[in-house]
Amino acid sequence: MTPYDSVAPLYAELFSDMLDTRPFERAMLAAFAELTDGPVADLGCGPGHLTAHLHGLGLDVFGLDLSPAMVELAREAHPHLRFEVGSMAELDLANGALGGILAFYSVIHLPPAELPAVFAEFFRVLAPGGHLMLGFFAGDDPEPVEFDHKVTPAYRWSPSGMGELLRQAGFAEVGRLVREPIEGERFLQAQLLARKDRHG
Repeated sequence: MTPYDSVAPLYAELFSDMLDTRPFERAMLAAFAELTDGPVADLGCGPGHLTAHLHGLGLDVFGLDLSPAMVELAREAHPHLRFEVGSMAELDLANGALGGILAFYSVIHLPPAELPAVFAEFFRVLAPGGHLMLGFFAGDDPEPVEFDHKVTPAYRWSPSGMGELLRQAGFAEVGRLVREPIEGERFLQAQLLARKDRHG
């Protein structure tokens, strides 16, 4: 059982319509969809709302989450899409199998020491030229800062620090967006779009 299993219904209720009030995130997701060619994995998909959004933008997308309860909710809400239980750290995918990866506020729970290995796994399963989009809580500190997430420990990252980790994994940054928090949010919100070098 994962920490999110116990809050899955509440999480789905609170966040399934989140994009309605977040135009910047919609814009970044639209750019990601336009740039991406090939199958897409929504890693840490939760109740599947972003998986469905990407499907609506024309992508061949499936969702993966560590929480069985979240995957069950996603399958119920979006029966026409594929959702699986699994870990983003060990993807059951061939090298170069994906055209894109969305990891929207899902890497925030990983201890900083584990991120390089996870990004190496993302790099492995992306085809050359494939794109990765991250969403995360942003901070000004050069080092990650742990904070009191309501479900399980989480970290804020400076966009530059996150970008450097991606560069070390072999990715080239395409663009980033940082916005002020809106009502109900505590921190700056960041999205970062990166590409696997076509010769990678």
